[in-house]
Amino acid sequence: MDSFIDGLEKLIETAAGRGASYTGIGFQRRDYEYVEVSNKVLKEYTSRTMSGVGIRVAYKGALGYASTSDISPGGLMKVLEAAIKAARSMPSGGGEPLTPVKVEQVEVGLPFRVDPFEVPPAEKVSVVMDANKAAWNSDSIRSATTRMGLAKDDRLFISSEGARVRVVAPLVGLAHSSVAQVESVKEGLDSSESSCAGYEFIEDTDWNEFTDDLSDFAAEIVKAKTAPPGTYPVVIDQDVVGLVLHEAFGHASEGDTVTSGASVLQGRLRTSVAGEQVTIHDEGVVEGGYYHPYDDEGVKKGRTTIVEKGILKGYITNRWSAKRLGVESTGNGRIQDFENSPIVRMTNYYMEAGDYSVEELVEDIDFGLYVQGKGRRGGQVSPGMGTFTFGVGPSRVIRDGEAQEWVRGVVIGGSILDVLQSVDAVGNNFKVKTGVFGGCGKAGQTVKVGMGGPSIRARRMTVGGR
Repeated sequence: MDSFIDGLEKLIETAAGRGASYTGIGFQRRDYEYVEVSNKVLKEYTSRTMSGVGIRVAYKGALGYASTSDISPGGLMKVLEAAIKAARSMPSGGGEPLTPVKVEQVEVGLPFRVDPFEVPPAEKVSVVMDANKAAWNSDSIRSATTRMGLAKDDRLFISSEGARVRVVAPLVGLAHSSVAQVESVKEGLDSSESSCAGYEFIEDTDWNEFTDDLSDFAAEIVKAKTAPPGTYPVVIDQDVVGLVLHEAFGHASEGDTVTSGASVLQGRLRTSVAGEQVTIHDEGVVEGGYYHPYDDEGVKKGRTTIVEKGILKGYITNRWSAKRLGVESTGNGRIQDFENSPIVRMTNYYMEAGDYSVEELVEDIDFGLYVQGKGRRGGQVSPGMGTFTFGVGPSRVIRDGEAQEWVRGVVIGGSILDVLQSVDAVGNNFKVKTGVFGGCGKAGQTVKVGMGGPSIRARRMTVGGR
């Protein structure tokens, strides 16, 4: 690796000799395996490795980016020339395009006991196959799909400013979906558990119990009625809080969205955007979340407070958007992979815990809904309008201060600022989750994130049933 880094540093010298005022080079190697069993049959086992280099240069105030999977000296020189050519083709920016940052030189990685890529394939298939078979515990189960994902992401960033940052992040997990049917009614539920850890996370979890419980839940929920539509008080669990915050509020707090005028939060700094019990952070390393101590511009990602006691305190930024907002970068310049240039992305976005137990959140509601996230579906958001619609998981009707029968097909929606303004109690049951499957999509890039918080009580939310 040292000789390879020496070669990258020579590229930086070459770029400076050709007029580049800044050069940042990122190297990435990502290993990934995927196993899928559907209805007791092995459907897929794939294993792949990708690696390459991306180079970003600044030339007369303009930025250029190019990438390659050819990391030979000749291949790297070609991609450097392409990045410089791209920058020269852009209009002059009339100044440095990136805000100054503290230069970091560090190598970090999350320790793990068992390398997932040294575990025999047959052992992984056996775990997934057994878990899938365990899901067939009722005559009402019509289909069951179980998936395992294993990843290790190794990233190195160096720059003409002297940065040298390497981060190694493992991520493993298992997901399952069960579909139950009673007469003509079908209901599918899915859930997953992931961790930034080695294969020991797979070994230490009872996945047969995980899929068995999910099938039991699907068999119960398929008999439930649909949710009563209306606008009323709700208690929202940690999974849904994380989803709504991330999608409906988090994207609106991204600096590039703000500078483009496409955010409902533009111009609202130091104003009230939520109830005074609401505090929201974005943080690089959180228990249960995705491991992201440094961003892809070499900037340390600590804790960024977005909302403090209901007041909007700031936005999350990369170096480009921070320059335009006149603030420091918050360490949120991220890329999907080496083929992409950094844009503003969340890391672990969550609400801070409060003092209420779940029982205390529920007991003050005469009629409402305890909105839950297991089995949740997708939805739609508009960061510019601040509106959202999500299909969530089976939830429970609240009557006279008690959570009672289950309902299915629950859809929630409304204005995120209205909902947050109506929050009058925040729970003490804090949780952040990440996932090896999928991720957060924006501008054609998908990155791993964490999301969550505590359960909350909101006095007004629109609920529908599908």
